Amino acid sequence: MNLQVENKEICVGNIHIVGVASSSVFLIGDAEVISLSSVFDTPPESLIIGPLVPLALGGGR
Repeated sequence: MNLQVENKEICVGNIHIVGVASSSVFLIGDAEVISLSSVFDTPPESLIIGPLVPLALGGGR
């Protein structure tokens, strides 16, 4: 099997994101390495997590 890859420019005109999770990655194109980490030094029972705030809809271009 022969596979030939030609990396060329990518042009993204418009992106519509409805929501994001607390651990998410939004990527256009390619990446050789993505390293993510998260550390909490607070006990879980002391965290106060309030209501979710929706992303603004419509608007600017």
